[in-house]
Amino acid sequence: MTTLHTSRLILRPLTPDDLPHVLAYRNDPEVARYQGWPLPATPDSVAGLVSDAPLGAPGWVQRAVTLTGGELVGDVGLNTQGSQAELGVTLARRAQGHGYAREALHALVTHAFADLGLHRVHASIDPRNTIVAGLLTRLGFRHEGTSLQSYRHRGEWTDDALYAVLAAEWTA
Repeated sequence: MTTLHTSRLILRPLTPDDLPHVLAYRNDPEVARYQGWPLPATPDSVAGLVSDAPLGAPGWVQRAVTLTGGELVGDVGLNTQGSQAELGVTLARRAQGHGYAREALHALVTHAFADLGLHRVHASIDPRNTIVAGLLTRLGFRHEGTSLQSYRHRGEWTDDALYAVLAAEWTA
């Protein structure tokens, strides 16, 4: 099972012991506002995030984002399909605004290209989530377009913005 390290973070497999914390931050209305999972998140729905699959295995593979001291502050995921993958990030409210999302995603994308040999990584976001749009842009992702009212989210049609980066761009 892949574990990634940065100067401040460890991205490791989620364990059953993490699930009460994951359930708490995933049910925080501010954290879940632009996320695609149904609310309320349930113990069964977050239990599916625990997996021994390696990063790069087909489908969504989640990793806990922990501080080097061990505190769980969120999770990241990679949904690999062939030579491409979608990524996602969720941080507890108390962990937002400290650069952890940038650091975690940088490690994840670097791993996707350098170690997994992927060709393209993309993210699909609600364009009202301007903080994540800015984060992706700072990481080197380009906005490839926005599909209008193409995503049914909690009872309303919302737009879907696509951001992506190619391996050749990431290593350039």
